[in-house]
Amino acid sequence: MNMSELCELAAELGCEVKYNEPLSQHCSFKIGGCCYAFIEINSHTSIGELIRAANESDVRYCILGNGSNVIFDDRGFNGVVFHLGHLFSELEIHEESILAYAGASLNRLCMLAYENSLTGLEFAYGIPGSVGGAIFMNAGAYNGEINDVLSKVEALDMNTGTGYLLQKHLNGFYMGYRKTSFMDKNMIVLSGLFTLKKGDKTEIKAKMDELMNRRREKQPLDYPSAGSTFKRPEGLFAGKLIQDSGLRGCTIGGAQVSEKHCGFVINKGGATSNDVLKLISHIQDTVFEKTGAKLECEVRYIPYE
Repeated sequence: MNMSELCELAAELGCEVKYNEPLSQHCSFKIGGCCYAFIEINSHTSIGELIRAANESDVRYCILGNGSNVIFDDRGFNGVVFHLGHLFSELEIHEESILAYAGASLNRLCMLAYENSLTGLEFAYGIPGSVGGAIFMNAGAYNGEINDVLSKVEALDMNTGTGYLLQKHLNGFYMGYRKTSFMDKNMIVLSGLFTLKKGDKTEIKAKMDELMNRRREKQPLDYPSAGSTFKRPEGLFAGKLIQDSGLRGCTIGGAQVSEKHCGFVINKGGATSNDVLKLISHIQDTVFEKTGAKLECEVRYIPYE
């Protein structure tokens, strides 16, 4: 089976298939060329079958959610992109829990919780990611993490196409600071069950608005980026290390260290993937030279081939 035949299989399974799709339209950095095919996944069954078929045929593929933590090569991606997006974004209320499919946005999930007077997800409001990506990396902000409210996860082993239902503290289910079992075991997240609590609707909305206002005040939301570029070193803050190293506003091509928040590398205008990667490397080298701290990049670069 080649890429063309894989796309035919995807169409037979009811997935949408787009050819030569610009990947800059599907990532928050707004950078990247075209892929061979962009497949909108529509079910648990189809993603499992397509991954098994791709593995058996050595067809190159990648999994994409909201694209808020990735950067594609300017040449694009020489393969097939499986997108967990609008066809795979159901949200279901179960009393004080919400079952969320991987393609749903965190903001939709937070709003559904608010509308049903459920508290626990306020910290996630404004994080520009999908449920699948947020679980995969244990996204967090303002003293909250996805791990705090997650009770079950349905995941898929990308090596075998086999599905698993994982419960916290069982099955080797591990979620730490920006590190999870899904990364270590080459798995993708299909859905998550969020266990919340009944709360006061007015208080929930007030907290969501407060955190969103803090984001607008402190983060460069008016420019394309992938959010915080680096993980927080233990006991330190990446943004402060970068600022103290004299890198505020440092620019390579169209990529810049945000003058508003040094923890963000932004697309100031016309940035290429090479600009961003060079700037990230320059930041890491300079911070290490001046402070001895090693910054680990959070942004995932997906090469052309």
